[in-house]
Amino acid sequence: MKNRKLFKDFGNISEGNSREERNLSVLRAAYRTWLGGSELRRSRLRNKRFTYGDQWGDLTVDHDGQRVTEWERYCAGGDAPITNNLIRHLVKSIVGRFRSEALGKEDAKTGNPKIDRNVLNELDCRCFEEFLISGSCVQRVDSSGRFSRGDVEVRNVNLNKFFVNAISDPLCRDCEIVGELHDLSVSELLRLTAGGNRRRAEWIRSLYSDNAELRAAECATRLGADSQSGTDFWHTHGNKCRAIEVWTLESHEVMVSVDRKSGAKKVEPFTPMRKRDIRQDTETYWDVENTWHCRWFSPMGDLLTEYDAPKNTGSHPFVFKFYPLTDSEVHSMVEDVIDQQKYVNRLITLIDHILSATAKGVLLYPEGTLPDGFSWNDVRRVWSKSNGVIPYLPAASGDKPVQISANITDIGAFEMIQLQLKMLEDVSGVSGALRGKGLNTGNSAALYQREVESASTAMADVYETFNSFRREREKKLELAAKTQLSPQV
Repeated sequence: MKNRKLFKDFGNISEGNSREERNLSVLRAAYRTWLGGSELRRSRLRNKRFTYGDQWGDLTVDHDGQRVTEWERYCAGGDAPITNNLIRHLVKSIVGRFRSEALGKEDAKTGNPKIDRNVLNELDCRCFEEFLISGSCVQRVDSSGRFSRGDVEVRNVNLNKFFVNAISDPLCRDCEIVGELHDLSVSELLRLTAGGNRRRAEWIRSLYSDNAELRAAECATRLGADSQSGTDFWHTHGNKCRAIEVWTLESHEVMVSVDRKSGAKKVEPFTPMRKRDIRQDTETYWDVENTWHCRWFSPMGDLLTEYDAPKNTGSHPFVFKFYPLTDSEVHSMVEDVIDQQKYVNRLITLIDHILSATAKGVLLYPEGTLPDGFSWNDVRRVWSKSNGVIPYLPAASGDKPVQISANITDIGAFEMIQLQLKMLEDVSGVSGALRGKGLNTGNSAALYQREVESASTAMADVYETFNSFRREREKKLELAAKTQLSPQV
């Protein structure tokens, strides 16, 4: 039996008739996996827009049946809509609570003198903010000497450049293909993939030559890429070089020998010619072993370098968590409060329109009472002064100038805003006590602390999920600190 690559969610990769075909099969699987995350990236982009203030970008239908953004529809009426960004304040409050409590109570020792805990804390805060916005967080623990130049390094990974197969296990144990898209300078690309070989570096440089764009388009077409979507997988912006890093979980036939006395186990590659060990003190049997294998591709389909995961870690360098992962679905905290945020903006915009349309201090001046020598501009100028005097000629009908003031119509908008603000707290779980509001100086500190702890209960699941992600990162960090990955080019 030949070695087979085991894949479930994205289909089996055929062995093919050549090494090139096998590599292209891996690249095709990576592309399909990246397309599978399109919905998550779109949802994250919308959540990010609302978090940072762009809250009128959703598409809607105007009176003519045209699809326009909510901003364009409101502006067509002559007034720009108003934005009151409450989501950003919620996110900052939760991140601030995480920084002051979760990070403030931790020991500053990492067990590795090359890792600064303060750097990790800053990375974790930004990663936690991403977790609240998108429901996803990804970090990379690198000990290869490529990104970290010999030191162990932890860095956050942009979700737009990350792909993984459909995950249904909250612990992500069903991961079988994972990777990252890199935009690199030529020198950085050669350092990461040439393996110190000058001749190989010249070959890689030649791949990104004048015909690179044409060859990339041909490769994308050959792998079934849609010209209308998925182009970000193959192309980069600016003068960078795109490289595609793909880690796959692969299975291999092995022969396992176990010493009956000491229990020592020895694993060797299986070959049909290998004879079974018949010694009485040794037990030998056939088995299948799973290993992680990494390949770097150019967008033209060329294999730049490949290597196995180090024995000490035995896995890819990524740590990731998705929340809540019910039926493989991801739903973030920000997603839960978008509807309340939109309704608050609509109500405040409605009140602003009513205020601007309500008659306030309008002067009704009968035309027949306008004195000689006075123009309407003169009346407007004098009326605007606090001590102005406007002469007028009384008419036989008794008409005289009258100023009209009208109060805003009470339509219950203010009560609706208060209701939506209360619902925003209930849905998000971030109450006033958690944000430092509602502090009564007459109450004891212990009572206020209990209110904060009670308010934190709704966010406990989010905090603990992210903390489990950090614990997995610490395990991988400890293993990575003990090894230096040597690529097999």
